[in-house]
Amino acid sequence: MADLSQIVKAYDVRGVVPDQWDESLAELFGAAFAQVTGASAIVVGHDMRPSSPGLSGAFARGAAARGVDVTEIGLCSTDQLYFASGQLGLPGAMFTASHNPAQYNGIKLCRAGAAPVGQDTGLAEIRTLVEGWADGGAPEAAGSAGAVTRRDVLADYAAHLRSLVDLRKSRPLKVVVDAGNGMGGHTVPTVFDGLPVDLVPMYFELDGTFPNHEANPLDPANLVDLQAKVRETGADIGLAFDGDADRCFVVDERGEPVSPSAITALVAARELAKHPGGTVIHNLITSWSVPEVVKEHGGKPVRTRVGHSFIKEEMARTGAIFGGEHSAHYYFRDFWNADTGMLAALHVLAALGGQDGPLSELVAQYDRYAASGEINSTVADQADRAAAVKAAYTVDGIELDELDGLTVTSADWWFNLRASNTEPLLRLNVEARDAETVARVRDEVLAIVRA
Repeated sequence: MADLSQIVKAYDVRGVVPDQWDESLAELFGAAFAQVTGASAIVVGHDMRPSSPGLSGAFARGAAARGVDVTEIGLCSTDQLYFASGQLGLPGAMFTASHNPAQYNGIKLCRAGAAPVGQDTGLAEIRTLVEGWADGGAPEAAGSAGAVTRRDVLADYAAHLRSLVDLRKSRPLKVVVDAGNGMGGHTVPTVFDGLPVDLVPMYFELDGTFPNHEANPLDPANLVDLQAKVRETGADIGLAFDGDADRCFVVDERGEPVSPSAITALVAARELAKHPGGTVIHNLITSWSVPEVVKEHGGKPVRTRVGHSFIKEEMARTGAIFGGEHSAHYYFRDFWNADTGMLAALHVLAALGGQDGPLSELVAQYDRYAASGEINSTVADQADRAAAVKAAYTVDGIELDELDGLTVTSADWWFNLRASNTEPLLRLNVEARDAETVARVRDEVLAIVRA
């Protein structure tokens, strides 16, 4: 039997093209998506990877053969696809492998209103159908095929984002944007058009082979060019987007990276000014500063597991106004609970432009602790090493919880140790009141993990 376990992940489909999947499989995914959603119409978009147009076209054919009308929005960012799903009220499919290297591609799926599709919400069912059909039981065609039409939603997407953040009173800002040859090069010019922004573009040419650097700003190596350009041009701020432009990373006027936790806290404060008393979701490896700032601004912080499906689920359950993750994913109730780095970027620009100080001063109030960043260790037995760490910290005065991996909390520090879902890794994040304590706790934990 066909085995798709290597490409169907917890939240999406992702693998090497054509070695692990190709257009024939994409067509079957389109048919399966049509069947599982039961929709009469869907919306499909794709990024700039060389394989994306062919894969998304095949998916559209597979869905149309089942009688489903398909709206193709063509080149788009992932949050632009979520916008289309929300605005049009249609299930959606985005063809992208986000920050992965050029030979990869994937599909991010959602139901109408940008509601996530993961293993428990349709993806496992889709996989089962595709595996069966790939073995020769081809999907049954509908009596009449659905129509496939093209629609450009970029201007509507940009207008919606600009309607949510008022930049009219902002002072002029010089903004360097590194699109990494990804979809930010497609969306930023339209979103920023007419704003009080002197835009300095970097790598805006759409090129899915990523000739300049990987479109993964989580890796510090991929921020080096942006940092240098901010310093060279005397810019007020630098922004870096990943390949599908749903995540946004920020560097200040000195070229120093701003913690995504600090951005989460800043945006939370702004959203709470609009929605007093609102709930804000944060995952358990964001900084202590996030729930502190939320409470200081009259909001209710809610802590969740890491991962967009958990954040979106909790946002829907609580009616939260905003959610943030350490990985620079930012979720907004005003954006169908979906993640959009572009909207977070507009909030940061509005906050910066609404006062006279530099960004480093502005974010200092939201960046209160020292942190290790995420440290990965390759281990043969994740459960055994995690159990050893738990045993070492099962002492008086230390709080343990296992909401997601192991979180160990003291009065002056905390750490979280989580197993990767896809690799033999343990991921460690440490935060403390000072850098010396971070180093001490980090070294203590790593000594056990790597023993």
